[in-house]
Amino acid sequence: MTTTYALRDSATMLRRNLKHMLRYPSMTVMLVGMPIVFLLLFVFVFGGTLGNGLGGPAGGREAYVNYVAPAIILMTVTATVQGTAISVAMDMTEGIIARFRTMAIARVSVLTGHVLGSVIQAIIGLAVVTGVALLVGFRPTASPGAWLATAGFLVAVSFALVWLSVALGQASKSVETASNLPMPLMLLPFLGSGFVPTDSMPAGLRWFAQYQPFTPIIETLRGLLMGTPIGDNGIIALGWCAAIALGGYLWAKKLFNRQTAR
Repeated sequence: MTTTYALRDSATMLRRNLKHMLRYPSMTVMLVGMPIVFLLLFVFVFGGTLGNGLGGPAGGREAYVNYVAPAIILMTVTATVQGTAISVAMDMTEGIIARFRTMAIARVSVLTGHVLGSVIQAIIGLAVVTGVALLVGFRPTASPGAWLATAGFLVAVSFALVWLSVALGQASKSVETASNLPMPLMLLPFLGSGFVPTDSMPAGLRWFAQYQPFTPIIETLRGLLMGTPIGDNGIIALGWCAAIALGGYLWAKKLFNRQTAR
């Protein structure tokens, strides 16, 4: 029965977060708009030159949009989790959590409601940004099975980063702090293989780019969508996702229980 109550309460909190999303659509538009701006900027402003660097004179903008689109798709997830941290921080600072504590609900449902709502928001954002990428020239070669694998992989990445952002939101002292803490997640694709190959980077930066978590994630997405070799990147990426999800969950649970005890 305890599990049934937890699932019921989690569904209630999920509805609350979805209604909040519908009531304030400007947040979703802003979070989705940022990756779209980066996509248009890098394709139409830098794409010609960077594409020539990738594929020679035959490269150009057409080659670069296929290279950069997986990184922009990942940035859609990192932008979404920034909104998650803000939403969690708002709940923690505006007193609603204190009201929930007085109610006969499963405590875990407060966090799972945020997580599930944010994953759904990320899926919507991914669909929109992928559609825009297709409109500006992105031409993936993925089979239907590869598209399904891509969708499942992106859900796993979103789930992991959302749990991390839930913890960051609780660790923040204010909403302003929560909006800034996830910013490094937006920068990591730039310091990986998202926009240029790591081979073109200086030695120290190349080492960091090759071993940070977003590079294997991007290379896995690129391989699934464009048919490029994935190698060990898929296993490494899933390992990073599992580690981030577990670490984020344990951190978020510890923070929530500590604050509840107060």
